[in-house]
Amino acid sequence: QVQLVESGGGLVQPGGSLRLSCVDFGRTFSRYTMAWLRQVPGKAREFVARISSAGGITAYANSVKGRFTISRDNAKNTMYLQMNSLNPEDTAVYYCAVELPRGYDYWGPGTQVTVSS
Repeated sequence: QVQLVESGGGLVQPGGSLRLSCVDFGRTFSRYTMAWLRQVPGKAREFVARISSAGGITAYANSVKGRFTISRDNAKNTMYLQMNSLNPEDTAVYYCAVELPRGYDYWGPGTQVTVSS
């Protein structure tokens, strides 16, 4: 059973960086394609990035391409999102999830990222 918990969020100034982590305490996530998504109050969750089970294939939303990098360490049951050149539009709650053919599942509780001066 996948049990995801995100961490690493916080308050950062525009232009700054943060690295988010997503740990699977169920220790099974190496089997799955994983994704980061984010949500602003009043809006639907939006896709940010995904990474294949072995880590060889990644994809990004156009809004973060070139600024964010997704990675994973299956030995540590952990996925990362390195976020650089942050701007206020990146402010959101960030979630990690398993990406399945039917959609996203096994959501973590989320971590707040606030970009503000």
